Amino acid sequence: MKQEVILEMSTADLKDRLVEEQTHLTKLKLNHAVSPLENPNKIVESKKTIARMKTELRKRELAEQNNK
Repeated sequence: MKQEVILEMSTADLKDRLVEEQTHLTKLKLNHAVSPLENPNKIVESKKTIARMKTELRKRELAEQNNK
């Protein structure tokens, strides 16, 4: 998922999508452990997407604290 898409999402949508991505990553890891994935870079991409989402959530959280 691109950074531009993440920036456009609302905070609630971002949290829901984060949970979905984390479960997807877990499934990818399990599938890779059982039989190698055709493209193991999907695991890396998923990790990066999760990191981008967490970073954006934290940035919004800090911005909200500064506005108070």
